[in-house]
Amino acid sequence: MAVKADGNTIRTERTRARILAESLSQFNQRGEAHVTTGMIAAALDMSPGNLYYHFRNKDQIVEQLFAAFEERVDVRPRASAGGPEAVEDLWLYLHLMLEGIWDYRFLYRNLDDLVWRNRRLRERFNRIVDRKFEAMVALCDGLVRARAMRAQPAEIRALTRNVLVVATYWLNYQSLRAPHATTLSRADDNDLGQGAFQVMALVAPYLVGDARRHLDRLSQHYID
Repeated sequence: MAVKADGNTIRTERTRARILAESLSQFNQRGEAHVTTGMIAAALDMSPGNLYYHFRNKDQIVEQLFAAFEERVDVRPRASAGGPEAVEDLWLYLHLMLEGIWDYRFLYRNLDDLVWRNRRLRERFNRIVDRKFEAMVALCDGLVRARAMRAQPAEIRALTRNVLVVATYWLNYQSLRAPHATTLSRADDNDLGQGAFQVMALVAPYLVGDARRHLDRLSQHYID
């Protein structure tokens, strides 16, 4: 028989969820380095001691948010039989990955500093990169088998590394190019689609036949 949670447990979980939600919002808007636990407590109308009861320091909050991010981006593109279908699957996969990066963008805006300060985060982030690398290589291998892509194994691995570099730093590039600081606090579907297009532009030279023609059709909206 399932054990019913008591009132104190429920309240604790709700308070922790509020702290994490407010922390994510402030980290994303201001940058994690510019936000203190005192600022988070004040925004929640909570005493610093109450926040300390749930999270002893800011690093614990960051690690909990990273765990949520890790779960969010732990998706893999489905295996497709044909070239055009695989191209759409890859585009969707990239779009979902960029959505996750955007929702937890504070991790990427201050990535070097975060992983330098916290070795555990560095290891966990590298595990995410490794999984994305494997997923991308597998998808390209499938395109080669479907005769929708011409690429040698070494080319696929180099391509995959380039894809991960662009996907990792795309939003930072967008932030740098934004005409107004307020742009950093929002992204629309076109921004994320543009990011997916930039990545697909790396893949395009290797595609052939129907797969390349299908990518060209998908890309028309993003070509200046």
